[in-house]
Amino acid sequence: MEIDNIYNMDCLEGMKQIPDGTIDCCVTSPPYDNLRTYGGVGDGWNFETFKAIATELARITKEGGVIVWNVNDQTENGSKTGNSFRQCLFFMDAGLNLNDTMIWRKTNPMPQVRQPRYASCFEYMFVFSKGKPKTFNPIMRKTKCGGQNYDSTCKNMGGEHGRTEKHLIINDEAVDYNIWDIAIAQNKTGHPAVFPYELADRHIRSWSNEGDVVLDPFMGSGTTAIACIKERRHFIGFELSKEYFDKAVRLIKAEQAQQTLF
Repeated sequence: MEIDNIYNMDCLEGMKQIPDGTIDCCVTSPPYDNLRTYGGVGDGWNFETFKAIATELARITKEGGVIVWNVNDQTENGSKTGNSFRQCLFFMDAGLNLNDTMIWRKTNPMPQVRQPRYASCFEYMFVFSKGKPKTFNPIMRKTKCGGQNYDSTCKNMGGEHGRTEKHLIINDEAVDYNIWDIAIAQNKTGHPAVFPYELADRHIRSWSNEGDVVLDPFMGSGTTAIACIKERRHFIGFELSKEYFDKAVRLIKAEQAQQTLF
């Protein structure tokens, strides 16, 4: 597999052609149960298919590499399927660490028919790592009280009685929270579930460095590849639908024409 290319093929077959420990980071959004149809090409998606893909992902990820798995659950017969949690546990059984469970909170969620539950406005972003993450470039947020003195006490951790006084100066910035407020992407591609650019970009910047290789096994409309081009990362992608593959290729080539690569 050549880098800086996407392929119109089943990602499982494509990943089998990638050597062990090649991928620095994977950022992807796989099919969510049967919540979306993808021109009929994703109709074979089930838990057995997922397990085969997850096993290949674990194999081709480098030590210290990270897999970001953005996923959600369908409601069937009045109950959430819970498949996102089953997938999470399988990744851990495959030898990966659950580095974080993050939340994508949609700032513009779709209106919903009234149900006996609160309106859904988020998706999971499971962050797995092969060992300890080798890269973490945190998104920072401004603190409200930066520069101010803070006096407090904390419990002694060594078992002794009493508390220890702490005198701190609050930093101007702090690491961002693991809940990200991001709008659903405006769909101008015809794809039924466009990956928001900001979501892909934030994860790519967080878990990889310039020159690293980023994989998206479900490339869709090409968002992950476009973010890689802008952030000076290499990419490999797979997209089974010829229709979406062709659209992604056009968008990726247009972005490559505007950027100077490596």
